[in-house]
Amino acid sequence: MKKTPLKISPLPRLPIGRLILWAAAVALAIPAFLVIRGLVTCWTITALPGVAPASCGTSSSALTGPVILDEEGTPVAVNTPVTEIAAPEEFAPPSWDGGSRVTLLFIGLDERDWIAGEGAPRSDSMILFTIDPVSKTAGMLSIPRDMWVNIPGYGYSRINVAYSLGEGNKLPGGGPGLAVKTVEQFIGVPIQYYAQVDFKAFEEAIDAMGGLYMCIPEKIRIDPIGEKKHKVIQKGCQTLAGFEVLGYARNRYTAGGDVDRANRQQQVIMALVDQVFSPQNFPTMFAKAPEIYAEVQSGLRTNLSFDDAAKLGVLLSQIPKENIKRGVIDYSMVTFDNVVLNGQQASIFKPIPDKIRVLRDEIFTTSGPLSPLATGDATALMQADGARVRVTNGTFTAGLSERTGNYLLAQGMQVLEASAYADRQYDRTTIVVYGPKLYTLKYLISVFGVNATNQIIFAPDPASPYDIEVRVGADAINLIPQ
Repeated sequence: MKKTPLKISPLPRLPIGRLILWAAAVALAIPAFLVIRGLVTCWTITALPGVAPASCGTSSSALTGPVILDEEGTPVAVNTPVTEIAAPEEFAPPSWDGGSRVTLLFIGLDERDWIAGEGAPRSDSMILFTIDPVSKTAGMLSIPRDMWVNIPGYGYSRINVAYSLGEGNKLPGGGPGLAVKTVEQFIGVPIQYYAQVDFKAFEEAIDAMGGLYMCIPEKIRIDPIGEKKHKVIQKGCQTLAGFEVLGYARNRYTAGGDVDRANRQQQVIMALVDQVFSPQNFPTMFAKAPEIYAEVQSGLRTNLSFDDAAKLGVLLSQIPKENIKRGVIDYSMVTFDNVVLNGQQASIFKPIPDKIRVLRDEIFTTSGPLSPLATGDATALMQADGARVRVTNGTFTAGLSERTGNYLLAQGMQVLEASAYADRQYDRTTIVVYGPKLYTLKYLISVFGVNATNQIIFAPDPASPYDIEVRVGADAINLIPQ
């Protein structure tokens, strides 16, 4: 089918109000995303693969702590000195390409281990959060902290010990590095990012938001951390302070124990999503964004770059609530046992791998639980994206936007307009993303050789008639065929 050449149309002047709205959307996405992950901080978590060998059975094991293995896999004494490697260093993954499934491990820490002089803290909660930009779906998988798993290099122990071992022994990547490796091995999915938040930062972030509005299904007694007294939260919809939200999320003394706890934590996350991204709250949340960010960053540690956090925040805001899958490893997926840890009796959960894999695949499906990278022909993926594209000329070369538009049309891209003028002159081609058409973005990045983050502008605008605008720069003059 012959493509109709594009006609040049002048660029309309953009209202100041809309420019401000775009800036607000981008700015809010970042702290909103940080708040959500901070929220996840106080939650249970754990994963799949590492199940104890059959020799462990269901009988009690007389252990004094994590089992350390030598190179041949033989257990050695737990008090064997551990060689001190280099100080913890952040492991930086490649920058997110915008089209691949992303999985993050959220780690909540109980700083009371530090205060009590017991060394590096254990993780109080863990949760896997996955986002698929293609299907616009997301998922949360909570894992009990008492799950009995294989910790790489240390043998079997509770999963919440992994962070403490990595941090205390100064392994490369520290506590987060060993926690990520442990969960990857247990659940069987690759994890690109982590976010670690302490309880104090979580409480302060909620307070900076003005509290969190939640609907509590039944009356519950909470035990706040610190000097605050016990409190009962009544049934019904209400705004809770930071210490109340944290106490609610951490309570494990209900009939369902850790399973109830994980469900409450996911309830808190969904309440945060509602409050941060709802249109009616947007202006207020934007005004509070700097304060929230200041509160959270002091208690936050992550290998997620600022740019990638912004991109993921924008993407998350566009995922409907019904597309966020939720799962908790419950008591039907484990067997119970008792062991001796540090000289004390301790209850543990031994995973039933087949049952946990079923739950995992329900959360990590659509584009494939074990294949995080988007696959397929780049041109075909771009065409299937169906993005509405606008091309503007940021150079003094007459007709460049029309030439570029016709070239992209020939590749199967849906170019709706070519304008003779961009908002200014550009030395390098810049791509503005108004809507979540990430395969088209990925394709354009390869066409124009975009390799700098400041050449991609995320400006979400649901009212825009275009999903993507290509502001052609001087670097493209010799790239586009005459």
